Amino acid sequence: MSVYLDNAATTRVCPEAAQAALKIMTDDYGNPSSTHTLGRRAKAVLDTSRAVIAGALGCGRDELFFTSCGSESDNWAIICGAHANRRVGRHVITSAVEHDAVRKAFDRLEAEGYEVTRLAPEPDGSVSVRAVTDALRADTALISLMLVNNETGAVTDIAAVARELKKRSSRALLHCDAVQGFLKVPFKARTFGADMISISGHKIHAPKGIGALYIRKGLRLPQFIVGGSQESGLRAGTEAMPQIAAFAEAVNAAAPHMAEYTARMRALQRRCAEALAAELPDVRILPLGAPHIMGIALPGYKSEVIMNFLEAKEIYVSKSSACKKGARSHVLEAIGLPNDVIDGSIRVGLSRFTTEEDIDLFCSALIEAHGRLFTVLR
Repeated sequence: MSVYLDNAATTRVCPEAAQAALKIMTDDYGNPSSTHTLGRRAKAVLDTSRAVIAGALGCGRDELFFTSCGSESDNWAIICGAHANRRVGRHVITSAVEHDAVRKAFDRLEAEGYEVTRLAPEPDGSVSVRAVTDALRADTALISLMLVNNETGAVTDIAAVARELKKRSSRALLHCDAVQGFLKVPFKARTFGADMISISGHKIHAPKGIGALYIRKGLRLPQFIVGGSQESGLRAGTEAMPQIAAFAEAVNAAAPHMAEYTARMRALQRRCAEALAAELPDVRILPLGAPHIMGIALPGYKSEVIMNFLEAKEIYVSKSSACKKGARSHVLEAIGLPNDVIDGSIRVGLSRFTTEEDIDLFCSALIEAHGRLFTVLR
């Protein structure tokens, strides 16, 4: 039996999303910009899908723009947001624990002459409101922080950051990478306070290759891809209709049951933590934040060896963000964990399809690994 516990990297496509994509590819396959019957049918699906996802995000359908992925959404928001607001200044703020799509977008801004402040995180990987306000300046043009850290699961209080910016009459734009938080941590764009929010389909059981960017009504961002008039003229290119329809169906399947699914994942987290703590006195479990991500470390062991042992039993986890392809975690380094903890860390990602049996098999295998594998000589 295969046990997939790498859902923070990607999720399996749910049946509803797969069926929606297949229908678009085989039946309603017209170009939504075409004016004939097939085109109009595709346009109706496009409009309905946008309304569904916007409804779950809590924004107007005219504020939601489809992209190819969360990374594209992050790049669009950060690079174009800084450019759009450069009259305010060339100082921008992010943190040291962001996803590489954000980190490298800020590297690009820095190469363009922007001054970048990279905030130190709290011990759990979140970013405090105080850290943001201490770094805020009159010439701060943009702030970008993730809602849920993709490696630790720590939750940053973005709404509190937004309230503080408003209180201080800051003209900085606020972007939130909510790729790991959408339909996992409750929030609505209308009350969240962020000017831009990135989300992605493949984290919620839609296919890869589809994301979206919320842009607050009234905020004018520069065109990101030039060409046709798709996405209100801001992002040219024929819409990826199979992925868009699948994204909407994945939202339809999850959003009404979000509280139930997150409670179930939270219970699985507790089950896992209690089982490991009872058998492995030296195990280290990072503070639990979002309900679907667990950071677990066996100090003195090597995460690659642990992963290989688990994979031989068809149990799949990761050691850090999948985008790092095995490189050392900059997140765990930034929060100040000892080297032996970082080098022995794995990430467990749950989903609404994860079962108690999955967790029990994982715990049994990790306990076995602890007994059979050699620790690293210090």
